[in-house]
Amino acid sequence: MSIFQYRLILNTTHTSKENKELINDLVGKPFTFLQSVKMKGVGSKRMIIDEVSPNMASILNTIDDINYGNIELRPKGIIIHIIKGLKNFAWVIPYYQLVIYKINGTSIHSNGKFIHFRNNKTFKENKKFFDKLLNEKVKYDEQFNFSPI
Repeated sequence: MSIFQYRLILNTTHTSKENKELINDLVGKPFTFLQSVKMKGVGSKRMIIDEVSPNMASILNTIDDINYGNIELRPKGIIIHIIKGLKNFAWVIPYYQLVIYKINGTSIHSNGKFIHFRNNKTFKENKKFFDKLLNEKVKYDEQFNFSPI
């Protein structure tokens, strides 16, 4: 297991059976075509990444290029896809570790890491997607609600 797998950030430039199995174990298999049609899509449009936590800086372009990312919904979590030059990275976040803040865009946090998406036109086009993401997280969390004694 590489250091990226330990951090739930995987290099997905080349398909790998190990990465696919790890992603499926953590956040579930991809939604079927029919499920994604019923949900009116399971992926966001690409968004501009404004900032990331220092422990994620290595997966962004170091020069003044704009960094883009998009989000994919899975049954038990999300995958944030990030492109760095010719390399692709996936940050895998199970719903139980996902925290979202809406501050001048959106900040997604998990396990001491964060990524902040810029509040611009493409971000605003993703409003329905973020509503769907929050609904999916609530549905997932409701499975584990226990009534107090």
